[in-house]
Amino acid sequence: MLKQEKSKFLELNALAALQNMRFTTRHRIEGSYSGRHTSRTLGGSGEFADYREYTPGEDLRRLDWRVLGRTGRAYVKLFQDETNLVCTPVIDNSRSMLFGGKSNADNSGSKLEYAQYFVTALSHIISFGRDQVGLAIAGADLQHYIAPGSTPAHVAQVHEHLANLAPDGEAKWDIALPALFQRAGRRGVMLLITDFLSDDLDAIFSSIRLFRHRGWEVIALHLVHPDEERLPVGSAFRFEGMEGEGNIDCSPTEIREIYEANFAKHMATVRSLALSAGCDYRLVSTAIPYLELLSGFLVERTG
Repeated sequence: MLKQEKSKFLELNALAALQNMRFTTRHRIEGSYSGRHTSRTLGGSGEFADYREYTPGEDLRRLDWRVLGRTGRAYVKLFQDETNLVCTPVIDNSRSMLFGGKSNADNSGSKLEYAQYFVTALSHIISFGRDQVGLAIAGADLQHYIAPGSTPAHVAQVHEHLANLAPDGEAKWDIALPALFQRAGRRGVMLLITDFLSDDLDAIFSSIRLFRHRGWEVIALHLVHPDEERLPVGSAFRFEGMEGEGNIDCSPTEIREIYEANFAKHMATVRSLALSAGCDYRLVSTAIPYLELLSGFLVERTG
């Protein structure tokens, strides 16, 4: 059993000013108990909002029998109700996420460390607001999945797994995301945190469309380290592939223009694919303090 110890990535003093803020969804959601977010489900005390045509397999108790008797067509009532939010962060656990770290043994300053601080803080804010948070780790497959919950013991488990991430190899999104789709329960918010350094971007967004078609809200946080956007200044460097691609010895001045143009094209492609898949896309530089990102993120979504 995991010990309920405070994670090294949980900076409670720094989060004190954000604890009264809420992470909110921009779409109607489903929930298991009365809360503060707009629900897509039938609520006993909610205000009637609209009708929708009945889909075979739905609960017959939701049918409006009067409309059925009068028109011969089956419709269900939709209500405005308040419910709890469910958020599942999905973290890229591939070795490319270690870029920016001090060494192979110390990931301080890496994209992965940034994700660990951000998701730990966000999960604390979500649970403090009595909403539910889970966790999914994507690598060669779906390496780990924690179903959403909100108890202190549950959140401590999420934080413990975040603190012990150990990237290995590359992320197989065509395996990890469909596996998560099969295991995830009711729809909610999926927060995908990755550097999108994949040879098959289409596989990522094809899988994301599975969630979108089921009614999930998907937020894509595209993590980029400053040294990935702009090559370092110097006469000669050895660039090492972090996922088994081999090494290249060259002078940055020889390839700078081509590299930076290609990287900018890659970022534009990711953004275009994300928006076309219906994602809320955010390009995030790890040069921005994670607390600054979190604060702005919460303010924007609350507003």
